[in-house]
Amino acid sequence: MTVLIRLQTDKTALDNTRVVTSNLAGIKPGEALLRIDRLALTANNITYAAFGEVPHLRYWSFFPGAEEGWGHMPAWGFAEVVTSTVDGVEVGERFYGFWPIASHLVVQPVRVSERGFYDGTPHRLELTSAYNHYQRTTTDAAYRQEHESYQMLLRPLFITSFMLADFLQDNGFFGAQQVVVSSASSKTAYGTVFCLQDQLGVAVVGITSAGNKAFVDGLGCYQGSVPYDAVESLDPKVPTLYVDFSGDVSLRRRVHEHFGASLVHDCYAGSAQSHEHLSKDLQTLTGPKPQPYFAPYQIKKRNTDWGAAEMTRRFNAAQLAFIQRVSDAKNPWMQVKQHSGFADARHLIEALVSGRVDPKQGHVVALN
Repeated sequence: MTVLIRLQTDKTALDNTRVVTSNLAGIKPGEALLRIDRLALTANNITYAAFGEVPHLRYWSFFPGAEEGWGHMPAWGFAEVVTSTVDGVEVGERFYGFWPIASHLVVQPVRVSERGFYDGTPHRLELTSAYNHYQRTTTDAAYRQEHESYQMLLRPLFITSFMLADFLQDNGFFGAQQVVVSSASSKTAYGTVFCLQDQLGVAVVGITSAGNKAFVDGLGCYQGSVPYDAVESLDPKVPTLYVDFSGDVSLRRRVHEHFGASLVHDCYAGSAQSHEHLSKDLQTLTGPKPQPYFAPYQIKKRNTDWGAAEMTRRFNAAQLAFIQRVSDAKNPWMQVKQHSGFADARHLIEALVSGRVDPKQGHVVALN
């Protein structure tokens, strides 16, 4: 019998977590058991939890089974097959995908192919399919064993970045001459800006904390940056597109009031704050209403426009270029920090929720 260890999160206080242990019975026909090896924990995971109840996202629904009021925060990483009853999913194979912060996961592999499989567990069929796919490392053209930590940390963020940059370009930046990005030190934010570096005629300015301003300026991909308390120093006459990664309601209001009619679009890209908090008072906001951005919608569009193979090729090429830039030994944008076990994962989640994480660091947790 397998001992199952799971980290559960208080849905009302995301920095409050607990570790729960139970016994896992043998698997049934049509199932496979995978041992979760390594996971990346970033602010993106906190966003999943903060938006866990939003109807079209439903991140808490991927891994149910927790007591009322508690949930399993999902994370990206690698796992290996321990036992399988499914042809084409073999013991010892390594897969990249979306996992709970847990020691193991039982899946029902369907649509098994050379690329991998989808989890056909009934409750997941009505959820976004992109999160249900598990990719074999042996057939992933973007996989490099030496880049595993970077893939875990950056790939789920960079698909958002890559598709967001494409979405903005696809819409002609909504007529803006300037893109203002909040939480500019976040990996998803500067990943997006990395993809926009070759866009002539559009300046990209980051908003960040005073403590992170030097880091943001040192990246070299922003045309400039301002601390949060100096947003009003930006030229209010320039047609501006606001890309919001912070979810800070008061900051959004200041941006709207400062730019006024020059604010052409408010793109709501992500947040570590709760959905309910973010929705407060939006009805009284002047100017364009914040429009949520959801990467799978743009992926679906580009799969139609370009074909899935070309979409994958473009993304893989951009991801490899981004990882090479981020990991550049002479001037790295990120340093990987390794952690071990569920206790480390709990402390890291507390730090992420409170914003006490150095933007220069990427955090990986080994669970087994």
